[in-house]
Amino acid sequence: QVQLVESGGGLVEPGGSLILSCAASGFDVDMYDLAWFRQAPGKEREGVACLKARYGVELYAEAVKGRLTISRDSVKKTTFLQMNDLKLEETAVYFCAVGAACVVRENVVTASVDLWGKGTPVTVAS
Repeated sequence: QVQLVESGGGLVEPGGSLILSCAASGFDVDMYDLAWFRQAPGKEREGVACLKARYGVELYAEAVKGRLTISRDSVKKTTFLQMNDLKLEETAVYFCAVGAACVVRENVVTASVDLWGKGTPVTVAS
């Protein structure tokens, strides 16, 4: 079955860290750009990080540079998002996605997405 399944979300205090995981099945992840998006309550979905299939280039939204890191384990077909120094406003549902043409445009990551995961919620609160 072709799918992406996220895990690792939860409650974290401001300034804290979380690692999100995205397990892929049914396809070769190395052929695609891998990305993480988030959607805060009442807001549009926005791209925060992308790992391009070609040369493994990492792209980040301006708001998360230096705090979030995207990586992958090709053997386990899993993508990770290490999130450090989380802020209250980063409470959102985080989605992983695969596709192509990741770029940074107007300070956020955009991509042509072929497949979405269902998301994992992250709550940043005291």
